[in-house]
Amino acid sequence: MASVRFTVTPTKAEDLPGLSDTSPDISSRSGARVRFGSRESVNRSEPPSEASGGPGATAGGAETPDDSNAEQGEDTRDGNSKISSVYINNSHGLDDDDFYDRNLALFEEEMDTRPKVSSLLNRLANYTNLTQGAKEHEEAEGIGEKKKASKSPQMGTFMGVYLPCLQNIFGVILFLRLTWVVGSAGVLQGLCIVFVCCCCTLLTAISMSAIATNGVVPAGGAYFMISRSLGPEFGGAVGLCFYLGTTFAGAMYILGAIEILLMYIAPKAAIFESKHPEGEGAAMLNNMRVYGSICLLLMSLLVFVGVKYVNKLASVFLACVIVSIVSIYVGALVSAFKPPHFPVCMLGNRTISGHEIEDHQCTKTKTTYLWKQFCQGPEVNASCDEYFLSNNFSQIEGIPGLASGIISENLWSSYISRGDVVEKGSLGSSPDAHPASTQQPYVFADITTSFTLLVGIFFPSVTGIMAGSNRSGDLKDAQRSIPIGTILAILTTSVVYLTSVLLFGACIDGVVLRDKFGDSVKGNLVVGTLAWPTPWVIVIGSFFSTCGAGLQSLTGAPRLLQAIAKDNIVPFLRVFGHGKANGEPTWALLLTALIAELGILIASLDLVAPILTMFFLMCYLFVNLACGLQTLLRSPNWRPRFSYYHWTLSFLGMTICLALMFISSWYYAIVAMVIAGMIYKYIEYHGAEKEWGDGIRGLSLSAARYALLRLEEGPPHTKNWRPQVLVLLKLDEDAHVKSPRLLTFASQLKAGKGLTIVGTVVSGNFLQSYGEALAAEQTLKHLMDKERVKGFCQCIVAQKPREGISHMIQSSGLGGMKPNTVVMGWPHAWRQSEDPQAWKTFISEGLRCSDRCDCRSRTVKRR
Repeated sequence: MASVRFTVTPTKAEDLPGLSDTSPDISSRSGARVRFGSRESVNRSEPPSEASGGPGATAGGAETPDDSNAEQGEDTRDGNSKISSVYINNSHGLDDDDFYDRNLALFEEEMDTRPKVSSLLNRLANYTNLTQGAKEHEEAEGIGEKKKASKSPQMGTFMGVYLPCLQNIFGVILFLRLTWVVGSAGVLQGLCIVFVCCCCTLLTAISMSAIATNGVVPAGGAYFMISRSLGPEFGGAVGLCFYLGTTFAGAMYILGAIEILLMYIAPKAAIFESKHPEGEGAAMLNNMRVYGSICLLLMSLLVFVGVKYVNKLASVFLACVIVSIVSIYVGALVSAFKPPHFPVCMLGNRTISGHEIEDHQCTKTKTTYLWKQFCQGPEVNASCDEYFLSNNFSQIEGIPGLASGIISENLWSSYISRGDVVEKGSLGSSPDAHPASTQQPYVFADITTSFTLLVGIFFPSVTGIMAGSNRSGDLKDAQRSIPIGTILAILTTSVVYLTSVLLFGACIDGVVLRDKFGDSVKGNLVVGTLAWPTPWVIVIGSFFSTCGAGLQSLTGAPRLLQAIAKDNIVPFLRVFGHGKANGEPTWALLLTALIAELGILIASLDLVAPILTMFFLMCYLFVNLACGLQTLLRSPNWRPRFSYYHWTLSFLGMTICLALMFISSWYYAIVAMVIAGMIYKYIEYHGAEKEWGDGIRGLSLSAARYALLRLEEGPPHTKNWRPQVLVLLKLDEDAHVKSPRLLTFASQLKAGKGLTIVGTVVSGNFLQSYGEALAAEQTLKHLMDKERVKGFCQCIVAQKPREGISHMIQSSGLGGMKPNTVVMGWPHAWRQSEDPQAWKTFISEGLRCSDRCDCRSRTVKRR
């Protein structure tokens, strides 16, 4: 007899063709059946061929495989059929032993010849765990052919995680908006904003590290971790939201780069210009759209060429970032002894734009530029602005230095509305001042500031923590690299951000900090005024920093979309799972570029930033939820190598994420949740057939167990009684239901919200009739779906139908969820039956068993 033994491999059963949770008969797809618990291989579809007359017999009596029956199996020397499948190894008859090192069979037949001990030891020593969802297995499912695995760059912790995270975190906000955040919120509230945001990302990184070290993390990163922990519905919804966030992040970085280019590097490169001050904002937005689209096209082409070129450029860009940050610290220290000279002209307590003001011209002289702006003529008695006449000009140092004590003035917040003039509260001013006109050379606020707005704008500056996990498919050891590289990057950037808030508040005057575009310091980048030895260090460094961060986003987002598409949980995204021969996501990159173009058309950094805040916070929320849920459920497969986590930290991180979503923008938060909910229901509606052992299923099991145990505590009250129906159906010889109207009757009871069990009895022996039982169960499920009956199927194999009915009535249900009503068809043809005792099946086994089990019997006559 040919025997069968099973070899465990880390291949998911649901990913194998022909295997699913609803069909445990593994070999039924190929016509053969494996008898579990036995050492016998059985083929019920065809009898064993004779050695002398079989189609595979030779003159010498030796059997050869028949290609025409390859799917059904091949015969062994003892006359039994040997199962053949792409997942069953039948190659033990080969002389060479190297198949032990490349055996990927789910189960294999026992060896006909004993192998060498050295081969077995070598097989154990060289065993490597397979990556879940690997490309080779997916191709084997579809065509059963071996293809060459695509080679990806194998990067370590420093190049693969730490540097990409640093580059994404040290992005556009640090150089363009952090000084403005400190000036508007003050040092104390600025520290609070930075600290809360950094705590949110650090707690999320701890949860992410626990999930990443719990198993193999292939391409997909954060999406893979969420989907395998919370299920395909949550994974698809949050994964797509995170993809949109990463894509819009690329647009934000590009907008930041163009803002630096057009405002600080080459202002004359602007295509659109306005002759009136009111139209300057609209002209700048159009310039951002044109140059942003060109920059996006160039970056997309670079990413299309290959990720290795992006990695090579990443080192150059990051070097510029590090040099820029070092220049800020050096400049802050130097300012304590020799502050840089950046004079700011003030009229009363109002800040004057310094673009057209020459040195020593901040005076009330009729020949100066300022006289022409506030008066209607060069004459002394000309009509002038009232505030101009009532107040005098003064000049203050924009960068008083570290030892000036200016931090005492910058401790508190100074929020202003759109169109207001940036003012210095410590300077005197005429109380009877008229509102300032936009025609006058003041520094105006372009947006209304508040604590919640600043949270939404600043948070994207800490959102690069997933840059390493997004490229987990390119990492040599993702389980080790992701936790170490991500947490180190967060700690590094958190220290830089917190110290930068203190340095900005201690070195730069408040009016300059609140001047978003540096108009008061002659159009210089505000953070650049503090840099040493020249502001150009910051300008050039920030430009390359934003370009590098944009490249990182355009590299990670298509891979994330490709991972979602390959999982096939969102049908219309299936095309984006394909790419070039080397695995590069070409179609996903094209879609990413189109979506990023939408963000560039918005053309405002302050409007795009809150959008990404919502998407990233939602992703981080579910990462924390996944870790906390798995920890509390204590699933058997939850064994992270990263031990520095706790469920309280995960739920604290989840709470902070949810709070930040509604603090920054409650309506954006609602929109993001609605988008995620729509994606969730779409995946649920189309039927998420993936089973990943996720935490939501584990939570359902725990909740069901808890509820069943609670129901056991006492009998149900009369008010809580509801019909728990057991519907007994009979199948004919063709496995068709004889009385389908019984299910129609049961469907009318669905308003009772009770339990429904549909059962049938198959005559015969269980070991021999197991296939018929599975077929009968599938028939019942199909009929239940047709009649829209929500319930469970149960099929019992028994020698006599009356015994099967008795067993089913006695054993159906669990705990407090046992049937209290039995529905069966009326035996209308018992008088014509050949068996004179046929009526006893209905009376003794149906009615009496129902009565003994405290079930009410309901019989339905067919008309």
